[in-house]
Amino acid sequence: MKRGALIRCHWAANELAIAYHDREWGVPLHDDRKLFELLILEGAQAGLSWNTILQKRENYRKAFDEFDAVKIARYTPSRVEKLLEDPGIIRNRLKIAATIGNAKAFLQVQKEFGDFDRYIWRFVGGKPRRNDWGRHGNAPARTEESDAMSKDLLGRGFKFVGSTICYAYMQAVGMVNDHERDCFRRDQIG
Repeated sequence: MKRGALIRCHWAANELAIAYHDREWGVPLHDDRKLFELLILEGAQAGLSWNTILQKRENYRKAFDEFDAVKIARYTPSRVEKLLEDPGIIRNRLKIAATIGNAKAFLQVQKEFGDFDRYIWRFVGGKPRRNDWGRHGNAPARTEESDAMSKDLLGRGFKFVGSTICYAYMQAVGMVNDHERDCFRRDQIG
């Protein structure tokens, strides 16, 4: 390693992952549209690598109307067929249907709680938790909080929101700070 080189979480190993790690991952997020985007992308990632999703992220934004839940909730069967032909996204019928269903459930949560941010952050008491797992590989795949989030989301009709997906989501949106102990972003985020 070069003298003075930044130390990052080990998974930030290519240009896209480094940019995502350095600018977004673990930063507390409170914008509903961005919270919705990451919920959908985490679900799309199920069974795949996060690098695959990062490579397709801009295509997802275009294909899914910049993650406008109101528009997505109105997608028709013909729109679904068009999405299934789009090589820029994961062409999985269940995941596409889940995105539409999740948009509808997301809008219901916004209606009930005033915004999705208020709803989702209650699973960590409204403020980020800083964990100390040492290395990312020591972090659990799920926690009591992600179990509770998953159960509640599933009960509200969301799909592709198992506890492991929910924990990855909590990491992504900064509900938990799971940057590795030596990572330069750990202390920057707090």
